[in-house]
Amino acid sequence: MRPPPPRSDPGPPFDAPAARRLRAALGMGPEHVAHGMRVSYGLPYVTPGLVVAWERGAAAPGSAEITALAGVLWCAPAELIGRPRTLREYRVARGIAPEDVARAVGVELRGYLRMEESGQWRGNERQSAALARVLALPPPDFVAVTGREAALAGLLRGAATTRWQAQVRPVTRLVPLDQGVVEAVLRELHQDYQGHMTATLGWGGGGSGAGESGREFLDRIVDHFWTAVESRGS
Repeated sequence: MRPPPPRSDPGPPFDAPAARRLRAALGMGPEHVAHGMRVSYGLPYVTPGLVVAWERGAAAPGSAEITALAGVLWCAPAELIGRPRTLREYRVARGIAPEDVARAVGVELRGYLRMEESGQWRGNERQSAALARVLALPPPDFVAVTGREAALAGLLRGAATTRWQAQVRPVTRLVPLDQGVVEAVLRELHQDYQGHMTATLGWGGGGSGAGESGREFLDRIVDHFWTAVESRGS
């Protein structure tokens, strides 16, 4: 009797069409994929029916299964994963073991795993820069998957509405960007917001109109920030 699949952690978002396409390109049937996962990766419960269920979206593979499936299909795990949403999903997509990430950033494995589970990154600036490097995280994704987007939005609103200079250091602690880039972008956001408010008042829109326009700008402040960063090639 075939043993049931072990309980495992939920996998990252699985790209079922990509898995089906990659298998077909190799001329493999579901039975070949299942056999490879059983023999080469020690997953005795994988059957052709389970492979078909993954490809149809009726079931979702876990992290270990995605890694094994990628090995059988001769591709990187990232090719079988939709857009990662969490730190753990990014790590799995890159095919990197948690031990390797912990070593690269200079934290204990247990501490790193706790941060993955909570979704809150607590590393210092040096460790944050190392994390972004080892996982090849673009800065917007780094901020999102480490649970820092809400904090960044608050700092950016402060920069736009009050003294932007006071927010340079706090923003630099959150985002792995050069301080000179942060300074230029915060200055630009402040000028854009203040100029927008002044122009709105000058058009006779009144305080309520100006307030509404200002709120709309601030609601999208994180998007404005990354657009300005991208325009500087960072």
